[in-house]
Amino acid sequence: MTETNPATRPPEYAAIRTDGLTRRFGSTVAVSDIDISIPRGTVYGFLGPNGAGKTTTIQMLTTLLPPSSGAGWVMGVPITNRDRVKSHIGYLPHESPVYESFTAREQLAYAADLRRMEAAAADERIETLLDRIDLIDAANDRIGTYSQGMRRKVGLVQALLHEPDVAFLDEPTNGLDPRASRTVMQMITEQVEAGMTVFLSSHILSVVEELADTVGVLYEGQLVAEDTPAELVTRTECTDGAGTLEEAFLDITTDYTTTANVR
Repeated sequence: MTETNPATRPPEYAAIRTDGLTRRFGSTVAVSDIDISIPRGTVYGFLGPNGAGKTTTIQMLTTLLPPSSGAGWVMGVPITNRDRVKSHIGYLPHESPVYESFTAREQLAYAADLRRMEAAAADERIETLLDRIDLIDAANDRIGTYSQGMRRKVGLVQALLHEPDVAFLDEPTNGLDPRASRTVMQMITEQVEAGMTVFLSSHILSVVEELADTVGVLYEGQLVAEDTPAELVTRTECTDGAGTLEEAFLDITTDYTTTANVR
């Protein structure tokens, strides 16, 4: 059977789909006419330099910011339906949303209560994830005493706590040491193997290269490239087989800038 083109699939087929998604701030176009279709149970790496529109795109997909035009769906639900979309997603923004006066256990119990998780199941999952992310010994300390990396861990656990269908993770390894980064990457892989879809934004391109099934490159608000990490590397000047996604990213954005300047 011939595989259907992702762009023509119905919205409910994909975990995330957009059709001409656009956001303007006055006369400034932050995100322009984005079309993506992300299969369920995959990792989508979302790359771009600072100011490219990555955060704006994520905020639209997580219902925090309405689009100026176009449409989007998460698990087949229009992003205009905020409550239903929120029931499907977990979100780790660039700055972990935690209360400094809470302990890690209190923060996660509060998050579980907001998600209306059953108390016993929530407690068990909290303990499992705290142990996995190596925070169990500090779980009763105030978050205000935590390092940046420890706060990041709490934010990640909070995003994954309710086992969402789709997790939006913005720089999940930011501030983590290599060992903790490896643990986070393993956790993401396990969640995806269990059926979760992950929308991953990171400036650490080695993380994206290892985890992502597909990579989209956003530049000046436009999706300028989209393919598997291996294919993106192959399409660039890195033809000796030793190229990296970082080199491919630099080539893609440089080529786009050069072409735009010529026009």
